[in-house]
This record gives sequence, C-alpha cells and structure tokens, in this order.
Amino acid sequence: MKRFIVTIGLAVVLCAGTVRADDELALRVTWAPLSAEEVQAKLTAWLATKPVDDATKAKIAGMWSEESKSLTGPDLLDRFVDTIALVEPAAREIVDFCRSTDTRREVPKSPLLKDAATPPLVRDNLRLYLARWLIQHDLHDETLEQLEGLEPQAVVDPASLLFYRSAAYHKLLDKEKCLPALAKLMENEKAIPRRYVTLAKLMDADLRPLKPDSLDEIARLMEDIRRRLNHGRAGTKVRKEEDDVIAKLDKMIEEMEEQQKKQQQPGGGAGGSSPSSPRPDSTPGGMQGPGNVDPKSIGSKSGWGNLPPKERQEVLQQISKDLPAHFRETIEEYFRKIAREGEKK
Repeated sequence: MKRFIVTIGLAVVLCAGTVRADDELALRVTWAPLSAEEVQAKLTAWLATKPVDDATKAKIAGMWSEESKSLTGPDLLDRFVDTIALVEPAAREIVDFCRSTDTRREVPKSPLLKDAATPPLVRDNLRLYLARWLIQHDLHDETLEQLEGLEPQAVVDPASLLFYRSAAYHKLLDKEKCLPALAKLMENEKAIPRRYVTLAKLMDADLRPLKPDSLDEIARLMEDIRRRLNHGRAGTKVRKEEDDVIAKLDKMIEEMEEQQKKQQQPGGGAGGSSPSSPRPDSTPGGMQGPGNVDPKSIGSKSGWGNLPPKERQEVLQQISKDLPAHFRETIEEYFRKIAREGEKK
C-alpha cells in the first residue's frame, strides 16, 4: 500500500512538472498565426466603414467563399490585399507595382503606407505586402524601411513579417538584430511554412559563426556593394561600405605583413624550433660553417608596396585564395594600386 501511494505521488509530481513545462513554453510564444476566418472578420469590419457598391460586394463575397477557409500565410496575405485593392484605388497602385519586375522603378510613396489616418489594418498589411516584393528583389534596406515598427499582431501573416525581417538583416550582416528575429520566428516553428523553418535554420547557422574583419565578412561586404550598384544605389551608404572594406583590407594586410616578418626573423617559424634533445657526442656533427646569413630585405613599415615581390605574391594568394573570381580580381587590383603608390614614394 505504501509503495502504491509513493507511485501515485510521483505520477502527480511528474504531471505537474509537465504542465509547468508546457506553461513555460506557452509563455515563450509571443505571436500566433491567424486563421482565414479571423482575417475575414477583420476585413468585414473594415468594409463596413467604406462605401462599397453591390457589384464590388459580390466580387468580394466570391473571393471569400468556402475555398478561402484553407488559406494560410502568404496566400492569405495576397487574398486580403487583393480585397483591399478593390475598394482603395491607392492600394491597387501598390498591388500593380508589386506585380512588376522592374527593380529600378521608384518605390510607391502612397499615403496609405505612412499616413496615420489610414486604418492600421490596411496600412500595415500593405507595407508587409510591399516589403515582400522588395526582399524578393534584393532591396534589403528598403525592406526594413517598410517593416519598421510593424508587430506580428498587426498583420494577417505574422510569420512572413518575421521571416522577411530576418532575411533582410541576414543579407546586411546585422548579426545582433538577425539572430533575435530568427528566434522570434522559430517560437512557432510548427505553425509556419516549412520553407521558412529550413531557411531560418540555415541563416542562423550561416551568420552565427561570422567574425568581424574576417575574410568571409569582407567578401560579403563586397557582394553587398555590387548588389547596391547593380540597383543604381551609389550614395552615402555605398561609399561608407567601400571605405569599410578598404579599412578591413588594410588591417588584414598589416597582419599578414607582420606574420611574414616574424617568420623571417631568426628563430621564427617552423625552422626556428629548438631540438628536443642534444646531439650525442659520438655522432659526427657533419659540415661546419661560420654561420653567416645573407641579409634579406623584408620591407619597411611603410606597407604593402615595400614587400619583396615574392612575399607580396604569397600574401596576395593567402588573402584571395578562398574568394570567388570577381572578388579575387577586386582585391588583386587593390593590392596592385597600393604597390604602385609605394613604388612612387
């Protein structure tokens, strides 16, 4: 009987522990996806404030038939925005823009996107809809501008909001903002599209080990500069990125030069290690010499241009060996320019 009571007591404790764990998990989930019925209810409340003719009402009713109840995520956002566009001409302009493929067109500045008088339900979802087009066309800064201040509970597709925001931060190498955004997205891993889960894990694994001033970071910054220039963006932000790349390359060159100098100093490198034990007395010492070594120029502190050609080429190969061809060419041209400037002094 005592054993039975103990067993029951343990079961109660374990069940209580499970309930507490579930409660803690629920507390960590700060957002939830909306069902099609919930979205339709929000839309119906908004439409009640608008003058809508009978023909438009009939078209909207057809869009939200029984079939629409299975819509989720991005498909639900599309249906919602298409409905708004039937009533708001300014929203139609945004929808038409997002169906184009011309990335050099100016992003719409519709008052619906920023005006405080626009109902948040309309404004915030149109901004999310536009942000999706922007991220798909590699316009990451513009994506974040549209998503700024948006909260998951304000839109009909919160998973896409969190995913697009994470993707933009990832592309811009903003590790401090990207990792928390990914964690927030993954709070509802079972309720978001499988492709979002897969890509979120890949982004986390890709960005988490990225180190500042590494060759990987420099290569990605160069890629971002190329992307901006391809989109006709050549303003202050691009010039700052270019300056950052040059500064990081300068730092890397200095470190490589210092390493080369240490390796060439007496006792430096692998050849300068001490023997593990003295030579036995009975073993002939072999050939003997005065121990004189011809001095070799290893450059001065003035930089890359003063390195001997052989060492200069070794450093160049070490820095650029893991980069794609167009990055190697960029770095090599940069080094050649510095070398020419050093030879003129």
